[in-house]
Amino acid sequence: MGSMDALTKAESIIGGLSRRDKSRIYRMLEKELGSNNKGISKDPLVMGGAACIRDTRIPVWMLVQAKDFGVSEAELLRNYPALSATDLTNAWNYARAHRKEIEKAVLANEADA
Repeated sequence: MGSMDALTKAESIIGGLSRRDKSRIYRMLEKELGSNNKGISKDPLVMGGAACIRDTRIPVWMLVQAKDFGVSEAELLRNYPALSATDLTNAWNYARAHRKEIEKAVLANEADA
């Protein structure tokens, strides 16, 4: 079977899957291909697919917004005991690399407030 036939067949199969199964495939592919977003995960079933700190429901955009409001890293670590200093470094690195995505999420949150 040619690669195009395999891709067409995969698209057909994936199209019929539930969101949950698609999410599992997404995570599998992300693991298989590797991720440049160390310590950051995105799952369509968690926080609407927002970039979150490794396997938590803490979105990067929220940490960036808190930092913009003057919340210190020490305060963030105190308020979110599941976070480490490395998690914050990963969040800031992700935010720099995906500036438009994070800005859009912050603006959407402000519009909801």
